[in-house]
Amino acid sequence: MEESTHHEESLRKVSGLYKDWFLDYASYVILDRAIPSIFDGFKPVQRRIMHSMRELEDGRYNKVANIVGNTMKYHPHGDASITDAMVQLGQKELLIDMQGNWGNIYTGDSAAAARYIEARLTPFALDVVFNPKTTHWTKSYDGRNNEPVDLPVKFPLLLAQGVEGIGVGLSTKIMPHNFNELITASILHLKGKKFELFPDFLTEGMLDVTHYNDGKRGGRIRARARIIQKDKHTLSITELPFSKNTGDLIDSIIKANERGKIKIKKIEDNTSDVVEINIHLHPDVSPDKTIDALYAFTDCEVPISPNACVIVGDKPMFLSVSDILKHNTDHTVALLKRELEIELHELQENWHFSSLERIFIENRIYHDIEEVKSWEDVISTIDEGLKPHTQNLLRAVTEDDIVRLTEIRIKRISRFDLDKFKENILALEGKIEQVKYHLENLIPYAIDYYTNIQKKYGKGKERRTELRIFDTIDASKVAVANEKLYVNREEGFIGTSLKKDEYLFDCSDIDDIITFQKDGTMKVVKVEGKTFIGKNIIHVGIWKKNDQRTVYNCIYREGREGPYYMKRFSVTGVTRNTEYKLASDKKGSEMLYFSANPNGEAEVVSILLKPNARVRKNKIDIDFSTIAIKGRDSKGNLVTKYPVKKVELKAEGISTLAPRKIWFDDSVRRLNADGRGTLLGSFKGDDKILTVNSQGEAKLVSFDLQNRFDDDYLILEKWKPEQPITCIYFDGDKGKYFVKRFLLENTTSVQSFFNNDNPKSFLEFVTSESGAVAELIFPKINDKQKDPETVDLDEFITVKGIKAIGNQLTKDKVKSINIMIPEPTEIIEEEPETDEMPDEDLDDDGGTIGSLFDDEMT
Repeated sequence: MEESTHHEESLRKVSGLYKDWFLDYASYVILDRAIPSIFDGFKPVQRRIMHSMRELEDGRYNKVANIVGNTMKYHPHGDASITDAMVQLGQKELLIDMQGNWGNIYTGDSAAAARYIEARLTPFALDVVFNPKTTHWTKSYDGRNNEPVDLPVKFPLLLAQGVEGIGVGLSTKIMPHNFNELITASILHLKGKKFELFPDFLTEGMLDVTHYNDGKRGGRIRARARIIQKDKHTLSITELPFSKNTGDLIDSIIKANERGKIKIKKIEDNTSDVVEINIHLHPDVSPDKTIDALYAFTDCEVPISPNACVIVGDKPMFLSVSDILKHNTDHTVALLKRELEIELHELQENWHFSSLERIFIENRIYHDIEEVKSWEDVISTIDEGLKPHTQNLLRAVTEDDIVRLTEIRIKRISRFDLDKFKENILALEGKIEQVKYHLENLIPYAIDYYTNIQKKYGKGKERRTELRIFDTIDASKVAVANEKLYVNREEGFIGTSLKKDEYLFDCSDIDDIITFQKDGTMKVVKVEGKTFIGKNIIHVGIWKKNDQRTVYNCIYREGREGPYYMKRFSVTGVTRNTEYKLASDKKGSEMLYFSANPNGEAEVVSILLKPNARVRKNKIDIDFSTIAIKGRDSKGNLVTKYPVKKVELKAEGISTLAPRKIWFDDSVRRLNADGRGTLLGSFKGDDKILTVNSQGEAKLVSFDLQNRFDDDYLILEKWKPEQPITCIYFDGDKGKYFVKRFLLENTTSVQSFFNNDNPKSFLEFVTSESGAVAELIFPKINDKQKDPETVDLDEFITVKGIKAIGNQLTKDKVKSINIMIPEPTEIIEEEPETDEMPDEDLDDDGGTIGSLFDDEMT
């Protein structure tokens, strides 16, 4: 009985202990391991490393193994975890001056063993992180040593370094931010002004902060590698996205290539102190499309979800980046105030004792104690001797003051210099007044503090990561055609596994496939191994959502013996795996003619009618361009009520669609047809876009919306073949300015129009507009100023070949060149009426072709 009762009590106790111990464990992990303090920005292990380094600091490098061993006095964990934490702290390049192989943040290579590498604190760390006088101390885990509760950091270090940690039930992920931008934001906060902060990474790259949400939970950013095109068959990655190294990127690119998402020839990693990953492409692969595919299918673009969780007063709190900076800045002001108060107290104590010392020596009070025998009498005698002279002191004289006076050496008394003493007192009083002034004007003092920190340490800490708005990449448009699609028309199947049946085309495994059957049924499905569509398939193609350029032309019979209709339509939106009746719901309806036209072409067909006494001519020609493009559910226009024998193609069609308006969005460096950015014009057929860069290279590219454009462009516009390009360039070999005008060849190859082999050569000006005028400003020579000279560039030189040197602009030395270009005349491009019509504009009643058949039928 007693054993049973004891067993039940034990069970209850274990349950209670589990509940308490788990909470204790969770609190320990959160507070003492994973989450940083808002005040100094350190996790406990990082704080103990910094404290240990300050203990060992003597200006020389210390072995990391020694620092780790010293840190173990404060940190109750193994040396490996301390070494890893120290390496990560050092790789942030802010607090630790490293020597030896500390690893590589680009390649992910690990650091050498702790016994081979050395470290010391940076001057910045010594300036802003430590001050024993303002540090709150606590006992270490074994009670033998004191360690700081928080280091008195006078800088938003948490935001500068960033942090990532996982605790029990919560985690933190704070992005690193730019050193100088943090100081600027702190100053703005002190001035009561608004500020904005965005991440900045040592690995550089590009960053879209559209949804950063001030670093709070729920925010999201996208980081991208910088990819440049070295030549038409080679891409190069020169900067990395945050949290990825070259090994991660190469692995993801190889996997994407193996899955068929991208198509590359080979990849080389030449990274050392700078990133260089060269991606070699096959001759038939588009570099622009591959860049998009790299962002869509590899780690060249990574989404990041910030989560700013910090410890505030022994409790985890979720804050925004702005809140953290305000806390840090206000804490810095409080620390500066505390330092000033301590300094003021020390100065006043120094002034107080110096004044006591003067009274003691000048009034020879030390003679009064010569005959005194006991210590108590010595103290009281000196106290009585001081009383007549203490009315101007800052505070009352204490026994400690008198004890200090008795410790003055005879040598100091004998050499007492009144003039030197007065200089010392005046200097102390000046410092006291200065400290009091700073206390009264604490905010300006804090602003000066931040400004001095920036002047002292801000050089070389400019922003590395470019902020840019990213375009949204449609994965289906950039995916490589990695599958072959087949069809079995009789049995009604399509798929990638039907290798014995009819081959159709190559496609991507994420494409949508549109199918049409002879009974007028349309269906859109995903690419799969084998999919049943229905018997008598007449057309299979790749379908793109919102594609208004692809137009379908058809002639169908309504029912078994009904009239014949013709219609043109686009398919811009559907529900996958749903059947749509495009001909008619009546049983026996049938497609007699069907064509898919990617650019809205309208052909001419001949319709042969069956012999009929009422029909005068058995052959009718129909031009599809005479009818409008309507919705897919429209009935269409009546062709004939008489039986049709067959329909034949008479003539291929041309596009009936209007020229396409194209805009350039500078924020994402991409073309679009949605009205975002600068309108380049209306494009059709073989129209091209002209780009000219600062290296004197012109290039013509198509108006494909997938094209990418570099940051370095001086001209980006619709190319006018007949319009000459005018440029002024400086020839470094001859030391003179030249002018040339030329026409470009209609080729997609790069066309260079001036020799920039000499590093002193440069392009001064380039335009495709006519009527440009250059004003030449000359320097003073022997106190003589030549009047400015105006040159009409169109009249100055005729149009020559692109390889011509051009004409020398002037023989005189030029100080500057001012360019004046007349306002361009606005040319309104006449656009033919478009036949495009959305699906919603339906013609359910059906139209007639009018008089087209009136003369043909009786």
